Amino acid sequence: MADFPVIRKDSADKGIVIEDDWPGYGLDLFTYPEHYRGDLENVYIPHGVIVNRTECLARRIVEDMEDRHVVALCVLKGGYKFCADLVEAIKSVSCNTARHKTVRVEFIRLKSYLNDQSTEDLQIIGPEDLSVVRGKAIVDTGKTMRALLQHVETFQPKAVKVAGLLVKRVPNVAGILPDYVGFVIPNRFVVGYALDYNEYFRDLNHICVISEQGKLKYRL
Repeated sequence: MADFPVIRKDSADKGIVIEDDWPGYGLDLFTYPEHYRGDLENVYIPHGVIVNRTECLARRIVEDMEDRHVVALCVLKGGYKFCADLVEAIKSVSCNTARHKTVRVEFIRLKSYLNDQSTEDLQIIGPEDLSVVRGKAIVDTGKTMRALLQHVETFQPKAVKVAGLLVKRVPNVAGILPDYVGFVIPNRFVVGYALDYNEYFRDLNHICVISEQGKLKYRL
């Protein structure tokens, strides 16, 4: 049985940091679809931990955002579970406070991966007209931020905040750090909780590390 991961929390709450040597949990400790047997190395972040951390982020968003009308711009497909859980948590938290939020969800898709490698060819797929965000506060949930934020800003939202479940520590790569971060993880290719490898593994509830067998089996 694996020990608990060595994690630390940044003083500014920039996410729960999982250290490089975290081996994950043994697959025998959890249930997962039988058709993925042999395709995974470990359970990296269990589903229950994801849900709890998402609830913490929702509480911070409710506390921070003054606007009562919020548009959640969900980045498909990998962000749909996180977005759905985050929106439900925001509604649940705000119902018990004086800062009740009306949350509308819009969808957009970014495509930049081939197999397990990020490519330079970023495609924004979705509604060209995002005028619904004009004058509204936005919680953007997704990972490839720079191009998307430039696109969103053209519709003149009142404020834009980015919530990301995972931020990878990638050497020599300067990215936009989300305002609300779930976990900061090593540069490992993970799947599950709607994150995919060539459209497989989205049906995993946990976030897992894919094995070399899994990469070969589902490679394009």
